[in-house]
Amino acid sequence: MSRRPNALRATEWRNWSRAESVSPIRVETPSSPEAVQRAVQAAAHQGLTIKAIGAGHSFTGIAVAEGVQLLLDRLSGVIAVDEASARVTLAAGTRLRQLPRLLAPYGLALENMGDIDRQSIAGATSTGTHGTGGAFRGLAAQLVGLTLVTGEGELLRVSETENAELLPAARLGLGALGIIVDVTVQCVPAFTLHALERPEPLGEVLDGYLERSASADHFEFYWFPHTELALTKTNTRLPGDAPKRPLNPIGRWFDDEVTANGLYRVLCALAALAPGMIPTVNRQAVRLTGHREFTDAAPKVFVTNRSVRFRELEYALPRPAVPDALRELRRLIERRDWRISFPVEVRSAAADDNWLSTAYGRETGYIAVHRYYRETRPDQLEYFTEVEKIMVAAGGRPHWGKLHTRDAEFFADAYPRFRDFLAVRDRLDPGRLFRNPYLDRVLGQ
Repeated sequence: MSRRPNALRATEWRNWSRAESVSPIRVETPSSPEAVQRAVQAAAHQGLTIKAIGAGHSFTGIAVAEGVQLLLDRLSGVIAVDEASARVTLAAGTRLRQLPRLLAPYGLALENMGDIDRQSIAGATSTGTHGTGGAFRGLAAQLVGLTLVTGEGELLRVSETENAELLPAARLGLGALGIIVDVTVQCVPAFTLHALERPEPLGEVLDGYLERSASADHFEFYWFPHTELALTKTNTRLPGDAPKRPLNPIGRWFDDEVTANGLYRVLCALAALAPGMIPTVNRQAVRLTGHREFTDAAPKVFVTNRSVRFRELEYALPRPAVPDALRELRRLIERRDWRISFPVEVRSAAADDNWLSTAYGRETGYIAVHRYYRETRPDQLEYFTEVEKIMVAAGGRPHWGKLHTRDAEFFADAYPRFRDFLAVRDRLDPGRLFRNPYLDRVLGQ
């Protein structure tokens, strides 16, 4: 049998962290919404499941496609711009790293960004990607519309004026409601950020976390286990035409590429072989990060290049619970005498109304823990298991794209509108064309 147009020979796919892999039956590369419709209809006719994948930056199996795998890289770029309302419609496969260049001619920017920009816009919104800032919501909350192909092959527009009742479900739909082909983003005028990065005593940072998360535009910190210091990052929003004082290019390259990626990769590899050296490595890492202050265009401040592979678990907590949860995490590490090489990351976000958003209905703080991707022994992965217990006890909800063990029964209690989301799934994908093992676990079969 000849291959379908825009089909590739299937090979093994692995996600960025190398934790998930699959060999789909068929891979397709549609270049239009109509081609996506045809792919969905063909999969349904053949009794195959079908999933779109982005950049593979989710640590969970949310993007695993056992039947037909859709690569949406050919669905990329700006489709339309309404300059009066600052709304931009983007093809689903557009990567976040492309947006500064695409939005610059219109003087626009995303309201907020995370620190990684390799994801596709549809993948990032569908999994609940967020940045930090107590008054700023996650990326999905910035969507005012989207178009998707449903399980019955229908091209469905969802916006504030079309099928508006579906918007709180579809903006963050886990890939369970259909194949998104475009999204419309509410942008803001391009802005500048003043960045201040410095190490501070961990105790003082925890004591001031709630106040700083509320008062600073964008506040986050990293704590390296086995040290008494946290690396704080405070970004203040300025007008787009504010004077810029960017980092020296050579100095930035040395800090971000040579030290943060190259040297740290070597240190992590050594620490994986000799865990006893991790406390020393962490103390050196804090010392090397040092103190930086600069002002630059927002994307250049928000985004950091991450080339050292790791695996991550992140939980969203009611914001007041964050300091005590981190203190308990620290006691856990000390009690178990673990050697943890990667820092713990703490951020915040405003409440939003997307039904499956980790920040649904509450001001939120995030705690993320990581392990070097080669640290895969059971005793090393036990770190995630025990940290998860602390986060669940503190009222946490796991990030959909990061490692966790929760299931549909848990989420039915954690999300007030969970059953409403399932009803939308029944409506848009009654045949479960978009299912995979991860969605079976978190949504039920």
